Amino acid sequence: MIDLEQLHDCYVTTSSKIVLLVVDGLGGLPHPDTGRSELETANLPNLDAMARESACGVTTPVLPGVAPGSGPGHLALFGYDPLKYIIGRGALEALGIDVELRSGDVAARGNFCTVDGDGNLVDRRAGRIPTEFSAPLCKRLDTIELPGVQLDVFPVQDYRFVLRLRGEGLSEAITETDPQITGVPALPVKSLDAAAEKTAALINDFVAQAGNLLAEEERGNMVLLRGWAQLPSLPPMGQIYRINPAGIAAYPMYRGLATVANMRIIPTGHTFSDEVDTLHEEFENHDFFFIHYKPADAAGEDGDFEAKVQALEDLDPLIPRIRELNPDVFMVAGDHSTPAIMAAHSWHPVPFMLHSKLNRGEGVPGFDERACNTGSIGSIPATYVMLLAMSHAGKLTKYGP
Repeated sequence: MIDLEQLHDCYVTTSSKIVLLVVDGLGGLPHPDTGRSELETANLPNLDAMARESACGVTTPVLPGVAPGSGPGHLALFGYDPLKYIIGRGALEALGIDVELRSGDVAARGNFCTVDGDGNLVDRRAGRIPTEFSAPLCKRLDTIELPGVQLDVFPVQDYRFVLRLRGEGLSEAITETDPQITGVPALPVKSLDAAAEKTAALINDFVAQAGNLLAEEERGNMVLLRGWAQLPSLPPMGQIYRINPAGIAAYPMYRGLATVANMRIIPTGHTFSDEVDTLHEEFENHDFFFIHYKPADAAGEDGDFEAKVQALEDLDPLIPRIRELNPDVFMVAGDHSTPAIMAAHSWHPVPFMLHSKLNRGEGVPGFDERACNTGSIGSIPATYVMLLAMSHAGKLTKYGP
């Protein structure tokens, strides 16, 4: 992986504009009955037409064979080495909903979940309960007291919440409670080093109290905690690339990712259509935009092939609204693959395309895994996406004499 700052002297500021659309969980795998992936199955006239006019390829978010979380997957697309800049999801969720993180605080991403009478997980997401149902549960958890620390619980969206601990001697070096499968109980928290034993004991106390407080709920009667993190520090994206970057994302975690990269976070509505409206309103104010589409990943994680196909088809009609802005570079990428047949993030390479006036198309027939794999970009690390964008936008000059 390259170091972000190795090419610092080659970056130049220009008026050209870059749009990076990240379709969360974009890649998939063939359905056993049809032999076609979600992208191959979906009717995507606008994405397919764009692919025929673009340079295409596939990206590897972290390393071959490594299934990434959304954090590493996005950071790679922003040009950060995900093996060097490791950020827990708790910090991203917290920053995404404007929760203050001070030095020494520890944050976790929480899920409300459902367990049976024996304490075994039935649903890791409590049926994706809506925010109006989960917010009162967060208020209930916020009444829990732990010795020597300040505890705060913040609703995020639907079944998700943020847990923040503030006090002396806290550590992020503890294990998660989410076993990632159903039919088994939540895991006890363990310390990964001696300095984290206090934190592990506090969290086990919190989980036990949470279970008592939620026991009578039909759904959301227990919690899962993962992504322990303290305040991250990354080199600012705008400073390194000499750009003025902005992030537009309806979902909190992705606002958190943009915040960590030091993008300006532009408030938007709850739908991708709202995000595109915001992009139109702000297009003259920045030269780099990250815009995020979530539904494809949610459907893939649920193992719902048809729903993921529908999510991709719902995205397609909004592609012309982005293209009509005529950005100098418009890229469609994914942070990782989420094949519905796996109902999970996977290690499979992710389709990618880049449209600019410096490429006129190369005969790729459409936007899907097999077609993109034949494109001129080939198979590249996702960390190279920003370099391609900068070159096509005229923001990266010659390296060396």
